[in-house]
Amino acid sequence: MNNEELEQALVEHGYLEGDFVLRSGKRSSFYFDKFRFETQPDVLEPLGRRLAEAAQEHEPDAVRLACPVLGAVVLAAAASLASRLPFVIVRDEAKEYGTANRIEGAFEEGERVCLIEDVVTSGGALARAVGAVREAGLECRTAICVVDREEGGVDALARVGVRLHPLYRASSLLELQKSAAKPLG
Repeated sequence: MNNEELEQALVEHGYLEGDFVLRSGKRSSFYFDKFRFETQPDVLEPLGRRLAEAAQEHEPDAVRLACPVLGAVVLAAAASLASRLPFVIVRDEAKEYGTANRIEGAFEEGERVCLIEDVVTSGGALARAVGAVREAGLECRTAICVVDREEGGVDALARVGVRLHPLYRASSLLELQKSAAKPLG
């Protein structure tokens, strides 16, 4: 699947219109439902390859990937398979049972990771994940997301010393949706 076909598939499978409350607390008339595009193998596989390529391009020194729970885990797994880089999962908080880990998966202190995320709005959740991996002794300076809603995420991550590289921006996906919705003739 080429880049244009993948972009179209994201819109086809994940774009919704309505009244939505985003994780940031903001309201929006549109939503990119990551679970609708992440659960389609014909979309997930090329997304994994694209994320792996972006990680290699923007953070070639990464020895593993990292992702916040829940939606990005599927993407990080697909990117891990494509890149052959192992990954860790960042919980919102340490679990209260078993190993009581906040970071799940094997890693060595000092390793550089590249964060993988699905949709970024304000960047707050991803900035918290950056804090968690750094607190665990990992180095993080780069994040790759599938969709940047262009609502402050780039700036929020820059404030914590991380560059966000989106595969797609909401503005281009919205333009694609609008042109696809126009009647012919």
